[in-house]
Amino acid sequence: MKTVDTREVAAWLDTTLQAARFKDYCPNGLQVEGRPQIGHIITGVTASEALLRAAIERGADAVLVHHGWFWKNEDPRVRGPRRTRLALALAHELNLFAYHLPLDAHPQWGNNAQLAQVLGLAPQYLADGAPAACGPDNLIWLGTAPGLATLGALAQRVRERLQREPLVVGEPDRPLGRVAWCTGAAQGMLADAVEAGVDAYITGEASEPTVHLARETGVGFIGAGHHATERYGVQALGDALARQFGIRVEFVDIDNPV
Repeated sequence: MKTVDTREVAAWLDTTLQAARFKDYCPNGLQVEGRPQIGHIITGVTASEALLRAAIERGADAVLVHHGWFWKNEDPRVRGPRRTRLALALAHELNLFAYHLPLDAHPQWGNNAQLAQVLGLAPQYLADGAPAACGPDNLIWLGTAPGLATLGALAQRVRERLQREPLVVGEPDRPLGRVAWCTGAAQGMLADAVEAGVDAYITGEASEPTVHLARETGVGFIGAGHHATERYGVQALGDALARQFGIRVEFVDIDNPV
């Protein structure tokens, strides 16, 4: 089996995702150092115990995720589930790579880009080729939903393509023009989408104020699932890694209803 130096993989990921330009809620990049050579990587949404055990069972050298460890404002003590996860990684010399906002934002392999492909959304692009965006770090993408005339039709597309029941706020027959989307827990950015003049906003989760803001502004809101909207970026990044280095990369989906 072909292997590549762990530092080379880390450098390629950091550079490709421009990790240094983001002020994030967690460290991006190689979070836990394991074996010096990598030939098999497991990708997944979150570095949960279940994903680590799946990687160990498959004999992987590394895990690549969107949601890693060491989040700001977390209790830093190594105890309970944190101890179990870290002990598994260290005992089996697993490298843990995690990219949060850098993976959301990447114009080709990012969560927003990949969700657009899954849902058949058409991103709007600027003159320089960058996606039209708004909100913090330009994380909200703007575009249209070709062939879909109403909020209800968009909700049905989400239901079919993501295989889950979305939370929908707004009249199903609301005409659909401009659409905004940001995967994961981006319900707090609804106001930015409203300011951008969209008819509907898709994200993963909702909070109590989200419903009121959507109703009072008339902007349709779709909460399509945090996990469900963020399954695709890490898969695309893993495929790119496999092509770049000629190593084995395998996606494991640990189901999460949120």
